[in-house]
Amino acid sequence: MTAQKTIQNQGVRDALKRIGGKDDDDFEIGKAALLLAALDRPRSNINPYLEHLGELANEVGSIVSNDKNQSLSKITYALAEVLATRKQYKGDIHTYEDPQNANLMDVIDRRKGLPVALAIIYLDVVHRLRWEATGINFPGQFLIRLEQGTNREIVDPFNNGAVHNVADLRALLKQMAGLAAELHPEHYSTVSRRDTLIRLLNNIKQRAISAKNYKRGAEIIERMILIAPRRLPILQEASLFYSRIGNLHRAEAMLETFLTCSIDNAERSEAEILLHRVRSHLN
Repeated sequence: MTAQKTIQNQGVRDALKRIGGKDDDDFEIGKAALLLAALDRPRSNINPYLEHLGELANEVGSIVSNDKNQSLSKITYALAEVLATRKQYKGDIHTYEDPQNANLMDVIDRRKGLPVALAIIYLDVVHRLRWEATGINFPGQFLIRLEQGTNREIVDPFNNGAVHNVADLRALLKQMAGLAAELHPEHYSTVSRRDTLIRLLNNIKQRAISAKNYKRGAEIIERMILIAPRRLPILQEASLFYSRIGNLHRAEAMLETFLTCSIDNAERSEAEILLHRVRSHLN
């Protein structure tokens, strides 16, 4: 990597580290995802992509502004009209495993991607317009919920911004989890902006580990730690991952950080045992 690329990457990492210090929903999700994407495309400037997200929001806003009440149905219509119809964003059903589907720059360039990547674009547009929306941790899919007062709509970015009612969600669940599956409250559980980014990174990490590309897996885990430095499950997973691939110094560091954060006695006891094992191999 050239000196210029190293400096650019350090600037991106510093920006992501600042996000890691913010509250879970106190940052722009689209910009954060583009910063993560920039680590794999150090020659790319994120500003044109940010401008594109702004243009999407302007187009959606201009449609909704014609509705005096700015009804929720008009908002969901405008999202689908601009993102799916005009800009042709869609789920990649043919090359789903393509790594580009999880890089927001590539998703914008190609106009297709994973459910969570497309959801980030929808969420960014909605947040720019100061409307209420959050991710929904639906099994095998990533949906978003828009709210207006007591009204709610579930939108599916992967399927052209379709609005799903309860019957649709039940059918989607059975398709994903089997005919015996039934809807439960946890299927509507909300996902913070930070956890949405972590889910995006998890997609990349799992593909890397499945391909036994542990160097890539480590890169992605380090990105998770940048944006969620005190998220205990990530620190715990990181310590186990580094132990398994033989990077014992990094495993030791993860465990030490975990122990400074955790207040659960059982978790701490388990981490202390693992830390003792790691250190015994280092000495």
